[in-house]
Amino acid sequence: MHRSGFVNIIGNPNVGKSTLMNALVGEKLSIVTAKAQTTRHRIMGIVNGEDYQIVYSDTPGILRPNYRLQENMMDFVRTAIGDADIILYVTDTVEKPDKNQEYVLKLKDLQCPVIVVINKIDLSDQPRVLQLMDYWKEQLPQAVVIPASAAHQFGMEAIMAEILDKLPPSPPWYDKDTFTDRNLRFFASEIIREKILLNYGQEIPYSCQVEVESFKEGEQRYEIAAVIYVMRDSQKGILIGKGGAALKKLGTESRLEMEDFFQKKVFLSLYVKVDPDWRESRKELRRFGYEE
Repeated sequence: MHRSGFVNIIGNPNVGKSTLMNALVGEKLSIVTAKAQTTRHRIMGIVNGEDYQIVYSDTPGILRPNYRLQENMMDFVRTAIGDADIILYVTDTVEKPDKNQEYVLKLKDLQCPVIVVINKIDLSDQPRVLQLMDYWKEQLPQAVVIPASAAHQFGMEAIMAEILDKLPPSPPWYDKDTFTDRNLRFFASEIIREKILLNYGQEIPYSCQVEVESFKEGEQRYEIAAVIYVMRDSQKGILIGKGGAALKKLGTESRLEMEDFFQKKVFLSLYVKVDPDWRESRKELRRFGYEE
């Protein structure tokens, strides 16, 4: 009997959802930084076995929206709760357990199985972890609670075993050689955005959107041209840096990461443009893949 289903990962910002999905899939599909709102899209990673297919879905961290982009990000979360065969609710040993309690209440009413993953146990001690396990068993009596450290690959086998036990009988949803629903353009843009998150502070990463304008696949290398949109001229100046030094560093780091990810040489061109309203414009958000 073949089992197949959608395992959707939700939780608050910075609890390690993307690190967890990357660990479970065995590929770096979601970008990972210490900053909140790193994940903006819903990203799928697919794990195939002889008699099963697990379609993982990483989602943005739960937040209270301040602009249309964040509203769309929360739409991804709501959709993920609604269409899941299994929910992985990720918390950690650092955050307050009752943060965004309304989403925990939604989980109580779900018909599908819920697995609570208490991540980052390497940052805590056993009494605290046991206390958190008791708390979550009380909050969600129907859920299975698993302590884990995604960064150190601890608890992944227990999570996998629980998922396989709860996966519904079904033929595969995707071809067995598929490992994600995203194309190479998407990963190129996400790699650039990850480097922006790592290299720039304050509001710069949250004001940027990356669009790959061209992606040419040659025999020897990929030729990629991308535009980074910012909201103000001052942000453009910071992104480019004195004499273009900051943008050059960003381009070099992005290219090296792409070459590692694509396993092919990359020629990367980066440009910066100002678009003051991209986070609020339905038209722009649709073009960037945040709206249907």
